[in-house]
Amino acid sequence: MVQPSNISKRRKSALEEGSGDYLAKRSELVEIAGRQFKANGFKATTLAEIGHKAGLDRATVYYYFASKEELFRECLRVGVEANINECERIFSDPERGAAEKLRGVITQLMSAYDQYYPHMYVYIQEEMSRITGERSDWANRIQAKTRTFERIVLSLISELIAKGEMRGDIAVSVAANAVFGMLNWTHRWYQPGGNHSAEEISSAFCEIFFNGMKAH
Repeated sequence: MVQPSNISKRRKSALEEGSGDYLAKRSELVEIAGRQFKANGFKATTLAEIGHKAGLDRATVYYYFASKEELFRECLRVGVEANINECERIFSDPERGAAEKLRGVITQLMSAYDQYYPHMYVYIQEEMSRITGERSDWANRIQAKTRTFERIVLSLISELIAKGEMRGDIAVSVAANAVFGMLNWTHRWYQPGGNHSAEEISSAFCEIFFNGMKAH
């Protein structure tokens, strides 16, 4: 649907002005969109239902976001970028050894799933099937950030194996995918405020992984 030029101009002007009320409503729409995307998936979620839950009609939603796709991107942007930046900080910390860094990265990702719930889980649910098939600059940036996280985990496991701190009879890629699988599968059952905290879960995952990969 092509938006009227006056709506586009008003949206651009409001973003540049950055009033508290305008930005607060944008944030509210992002939160609602994240919950709807997680519950129903991107394709089944409509701008009309997002607007309804925010007390807005569909036409007014366009004053805040140009499309459902833009809302989806904003849902992912903050959480994904913040998580990767923190993982890179942990990885480059000269005061930490490889094992401590890997524990820190695992803890950080689980913390991000909790802090940016449900947006990081929308990324897990939708990214694999949608983003990897796109060729936009935005999709390329998201994929690059995903590869950065993967490289960090692969590098740390490789270092631990090379130092003899982890067993060498299991392929690095298999071990890394075990980490990714444990963390990413939590999108099926984890909710903040549930029976187990993010800290408790990440600690348990570290024990499972490090004990399983302990050098004989």
